[in-house]
Amino acid sequence: MCIEQSIQGLYNLYGLLLIKRSVEARTIFLFGGSCQQKKTASDAQRSGCSIRFLEVTGMVSKGHSHHRTSLTSRFLPIKPSPYAVTVYIIVLFAFSIFLFLFYTRALLEEDQRKPFFSEEFQSEQGKWKIKMNMWYKHVSEFEMSEEKLWGSPFSFGFHQCVKPTATYKAAQGSNHYITVRSNGGLNQMRTGISDMVAVARILNATLVIPQLDKRSFWQDTSMFSDIFDELYFIETLKGDIKIVKELPKNLETVPRARKHFTSWSGMSYYEEMTRLWKEYKVINVAKSDSRLANNDLPLDIQRLRCRALYHALRFSPPIESLGKKLVERLRARRGRYIALHLRYEKDMLSFTGCTYGLNDAESEELRIMRATTNHWKVKEINSTGQRIGGFCPLTPKEVGIFLRALGYPPSTLIYIAAGEIYGGNSRLLDLMSRFPNIAFKETLATQEELKAFSNHASQTAALDYIISIESDVFVPSYSGNMARAVEGHRRYLGHRKTIIPDREGLVRVFNQLETGQLQEGSTLSFIVRQMHENRQGAPRKRRGPAPGIKGRARLRSEESFYENPYPECICNSKRKLERT
Repeated sequence: MCIEQSIQGLYNLYGLLLIKRSVEARTIFLFGGSCQQKKTASDAQRSGCSIRFLEVTGMVSKGHSHHRTSLTSRFLPIKPSPYAVTVYIIVLFAFSIFLFLFYTRALLEEDQRKPFFSEEFQSEQGKWKIKMNMWYKHVSEFEMSEEKLWGSPFSFGFHQCVKPTATYKAAQGSNHYITVRSNGGLNQMRTGISDMVAVARILNATLVIPQLDKRSFWQDTSMFSDIFDELYFIETLKGDIKIVKELPKNLETVPRARKHFTSWSGMSYYEEMTRLWKEYKVINVAKSDSRLANNDLPLDIQRLRCRALYHALRFSPPIESLGKKLVERLRARRGRYIALHLRYEKDMLSFTGCTYGLNDAESEELRIMRATTNHWKVKEINSTGQRIGGFCPLTPKEVGIFLRALGYPPSTLIYIAAGEIYGGNSRLLDLMSRFPNIAFKETLATQEELKAFSNHASQTAALDYIISIESDVFVPSYSGNMARAVEGHRRYLGHRKTIIPDREGLVRVFNQLETGQLQEGSTLSFIVRQMHENRQGAPRKRRGPAPGIKGRARLRSEESFYENPYPECICNSKRKLERT
């Protein structure tokens, strides 16, 4: 309606401009009382006054003897003056601009109501959808702010709470003993030892310092005291259980109950195991990993697990000292750094059956290794299915694309916490082309400093653990034992920023990049950021079993207690869950 009225007014103005009643037109400019009447338009223009209203009148032209009564007959035969044409063109141009701005505004308002981009990903377990709401609303956000890149997630009010409850009783002396043979790599052994501390408490037994795994892939001959501060471990837990360095001499030769405790067992299972004390003085535990349930245990038992892992199992002084030095050297370079747990070692690729990006010879080498490793039960693995399901580690190239899409600039310092990368440095070229500032412990420490740790994979893994815990951002390329342990520890220390890649979703993105459906840039960046908005270590309760899974398999699908010790060992003061 407004537009139609404006057009009608323009036509009326045109008619008025062409009305002529005399050869000498008289133009009156009204200036709101501040300017006097001018005889002609040129006089008014020279006066510099602002025009507010225009009226054109005139007399009948000389030579015409009759008076025209019709308005149309008055102005149609008259030739417009140059001034009138000029004013008409100016008004028409201004009106055109008005129309342009009016319609442009309407289009912009309509665009704001529509999503700029939408992409639907499907997985075997269901669907999830990403909707982009005007990505270009803040185009400058492509380069993320420093706070968004490096700041920890909001965790106000959350704090550690591991003190025993009021009903917790101090450790009592016991003449029953538990010996433990820890299995797996460093972090598998650490969490297993923490479980055994809790089991010893439940069984009211004395714990003998565990023996470490010397038969795993790494063939590490380290003793407990080489990796951990043994005396500190014993002293810190003296109020919880009794710990001795070795069995008493009189019990070294007595018969022992050899047990493979059932994985993810609860209180009732271990209370039943106390019957063994009627016949034996010593229980020998063959494996220590995942022997306790993640959930449904007494609060004091859960908190004891946290005290054991996060406080009592301190690394040995040589490891702690060098680890802190390496952190200081990283800080001296650029102040902040990302710790990338790049799980791309030969054993991991062989175990998972992931061969994407490898040549035929490499794939065959991994297949043979899997076939000849006796304790790896699954021998035939579909590599493509593994990758699509998100069960493969990200490749170094994929990690580089991922971090750039998150907004980290090429100048970012990245510490790679890993063993020997399969394929050597050539496999890292794509990552290093995007992030040239790459550091390893071998480039931070001197040969002399590392000499004491050579051929001891668990000790060098401890250095990686320290550097990862202290990093500004931690990113694991695969959810293995170290990734879960570091994530849980960083949550316990105040929910330090930990970005967990959605590997299943990222594979679909990477496939679109490979086929040309996507390009690296703002659209890819938006998709990746939206995908990981809630995967950066913010406070949340531990996830339970996956839906639809029954029996003991549901226990395996639960989130590990050590991956997220909330709510038992992390409390929210605003909710006042429990006093600490």
